[in-house]
Amino acid sequence: MQKILIPTDFSENAWNAIDYAMQLFRNRRCTFYLLNTYTPVIPSSRFMAKMIDGERIVDAVRDSSERGLKKTVDRIKSKYGNPNHSFETISSFNLLVEEVKDLVDSIGIHLVVTGTKGASGIDEVFMGSNTVRIIKNTKKCPVLAIPFNYDYTTPSEIAFATDFTRFYTTSELMPLIEMAKMFNSSIRIVHVQYGIKALSELQQFNLNMLRRYLKGVEHYVHTVSEINSVSQTLEIFSKELDIHLLALLNYQHSYMEKMTREPIIKRAAFHTQIPLLVIPELGMEGVSPGSDEEVEEQAYQ
Repeated sequence: MQKILIPTDFSENAWNAIDYAMQLFRNRRCTFYLLNTYTPVIPSSRFMAKMIDGERIVDAVRDSSERGLKKTVDRIKSKYGNPNHSFETISSFNLLVEEVKDLVDSIGIHLVVTGTKGASGIDEVFMGSNTVRIIKNTKKCPVLAIPFNYDYTTPSEIAFATDFTRFYTTSELMPLIEMAKMFNSSIRIVHVQYGIKALSELQQFNLNMLRRYLKGVEHYVHTVSEINSVSQTLEIFSKELDIHLLALLNYQHSYMEKMTREPIIKRAAFHTQIPLLVIPELGMEGVSPGSDEEVEEQAYQ
């Protein structure tokens, strides 16, 4: 993970995500792209001519954005001064989600790191609406969501939540495997069931393939009974096993999709209290002909 995009609105929530990323990748050479987007509210075209301190409204907002980004970089360098890290700032007159999507494509971003809270900062909010939209619209790289006020802990215990109904590719699992190897972490594969029952033949096949991919990484399989909702079940599991990072693959009918669709009263307790690594559905993209992964996919079919 060498190119890391971090959106910021200059709030303490955004700074907490930056702070986490600096510590997480302290021993890796990385380029961090700090992004601030702005969309000035201009009631009508006749206000375009209105001047603020000698500048047009858009110019004033852009300058404020650029100053905020410079101040953020200075704050990072003052606190960490890490020679492994370099920084680029991007100030964009655009909607946040669209700009993130464009930058992932144009720069080849490997990871997006963001805070979880929206502007309201209400504790009962599962994740800020911008975070949810970034996750849903970022199709080519993982998103790491950092809870507000979460103190950095080396992720030595990682939970990977899955129901084994889908075949995994190495390209999809690579962020999880790289993270585990980077910190010599244990991976806890957690399967939430509504009533404990035996795995189907398909599920067992996918589990066996998953364990094959994780060969060389310490891992365990846990089957737990659903408590009220998927989100609360995973929260309880994470607390009991002192999990430092929860990873999910995002695809149709996945746990991630179920969690974002659960009624708020069911997921209110979840609050994303630990960092959440959401991996997009990549399928067979990037698989070279004749690779083990292609052979495995053919066997699966």
